[in-house]
Amino acid sequence: MNQHVEVNADGGTDVLSISGGEAIARMIQVFDGGVMFGMGGFQLLPFYDAARRFGLPHHLVNDERAGIFAADAYAKVSGRVGLADATLGPGATNLVTGLMEAFNAGTPLVVLVGDTHREHSWKNMTQECRQTDVLRPVCKELIRIESVGRIPELMRRAFAVATSGRPGPVVVDVPEDVSHAVHDFSATDFYGDAIYRGAPSLRARPDAASISRAAELIAAARAPVILAGGGVHLSDAAERLTDFARSFKLPVAHTLTGKGAIPCNDALNAGLFGRYDRFANELIEESDLLLVVGCKLGEIATKRYTVPGRGKPLIHLDCVAEEFDRTVPATLRLWGDVLLGLTDLAAALAPQRERLQVRWAGRPADIAERMANWRRKVGARLHSDEHPVDIARLLTEINAALPADGYLVADGGFAAHWGGLLFDTKRAGRAFVPDRGSASIGYGLPGAIGAAAAAPGHPVFALTGDGGFNMMIGELETARRMGLAFTVIVVNNAASGYVKALQHLMYGAGAYHASDLNETNYADVAAAMGCHGIRVERPEQLAPALHEALARRVGPTVIDVVVTRDPAKMLPGVDSRTVQIKKGDRVA
Repeated sequence: MNQHVEVNADGGTDVLSISGGEAIARMIQVFDGGVMFGMGGFQLLPFYDAARRFGLPHHLVNDERAGIFAADAYAKVSGRVGLADATLGPGATNLVTGLMEAFNAGTPLVVLVGDTHREHSWKNMTQECRQTDVLRPVCKELIRIESVGRIPELMRRAFAVATSGRPGPVVVDVPEDVSHAVHDFSATDFYGDAIYRGAPSLRARPDAASISRAAELIAAARAPVILAGGGVHLSDAAERLTDFARSFKLPVAHTLTGKGAIPCNDALNAGLFGRYDRFANELIEESDLLLVVGCKLGEIATKRYTVPGRGKPLIHLDCVAEEFDRTVPATLRLWGDVLLGLTDLAAALAPQRERLQVRWAGRPADIAERMANWRRKVGARLHSDEHPVDIARLLTEINAALPADGYLVADGGFAAHWGGLLFDTKRAGRAFVPDRGSASIGYGLPGAIGAAAAAPGHPVFALTGDGGFNMMIGELETARRMGLAFTVIVVNNAASGYVKALQHLMYGAGAYHASDLNETNYADVAAAMGCHGIRVERPEQLAPALHEALARRVGPTVIDVVVTRDPAKMLPGVDSRTVQIKKGDRVA
């Protein structure tokens, strides 16, 4: 069967006699699809053949989890739709964790999944399972293509749903017979609106009356504080929020995913709030009004629903109405796009700008002084000379080495929490890329692949634990094959550190179970896989290692950092606060 393009004249109208797989590839071209990651099977072979002939940038991964993690990071960094694919059965089920990440984080993805030939479904076909039932709860929409001729229409819907509202992943389930069948399409079938190439594709303003009321509340407040979440980045609104905060001298605290909503080196930046705050929780307690921007106010951001305190006046700006009042009651709800909402708020407050600037003139200096005091208090750990290396010192050196246009991808667990607490962005925007939708271990290396593919020429560091790196070591081969230059920093504590640290905290020294790993030299592992490896055992080796990695322009570098083995020093935190827990508490 010839499944290549055949253009036939029919009454002056071009007809494309092509396979369903090729039709899918053509629709991805329509939406200017970027890099795609996947591991195929027979069901999607016509799509693969078309991708080859069309020159679509598609890359084989060694594990479907890595492919969808890479697509997620690609979308987070580029703002475009991330693309991934998998075969049926185990290929499909391996996507679940990455889909959960994208669904909860608001990442726009279109994910192709092959499925069984419909004439033989439920006859114990190889690898067959009820994959649509498995995948549906972890995606924004699941589209099963039942008719070859509807492929252009349904692919248009996939990109539209992925990029509108709160963005998210859309799974396109493609039966084998739909993929392989040849259909006569009209050339005019292959079109799509360019707005759906990235997110946010559509924006809506909060209603004018609510904006006016919000401006009144802010203007009447004594000490308002902005709480910024990841929705700021989904709306591409970090520069707008920074301008808004500076215009009215309003301090900004942020979540892990909201880091970069204002540059961390800005005088108004109060750092993380919630579980891992520097002083932001204290600032929230002192405030008389909170402006929550693009933030779901989840468990970590609210320190398990204890921050802010009860009764605190709160204006909540979000594009998803279902997030209002979910965890913290709002005084006023602004339902709309973050960028447009902040634009309208600034305009509503503009007539009072000079008066408000005088009222809050001392706030930048106050926040900067608090930040300086915090740094002095924790300086012993930030600049620790002990070895094995203190994780706080590692983050200090990363801050010093990574240029302003660089990215830090953070794996789940320690990497995200230590990075969220101590990594300082130097510009407004998403320079910190954690996997907080699912907080899955194993995101670091494939996340670096996606980020590096999305931002060629920009330095990319990935922070991962040894446990997370163990899961994805095989993707060093993928990165090397793709010719990507980035740096993976392995926090090597020879343990499942989070679990061991919590066991130490809750049950005492020596009460460890199933939390230790064998000591491994990951620099040697990297070298064995044709990559560059550097072993760091003392803190004075950190800066030279990071600069050596930045100087390399070919292939991935792995820096294996031997960090503290003391479980009492593993949990994210650098100050002198004593952790107190009660039964049922979760402290990390």
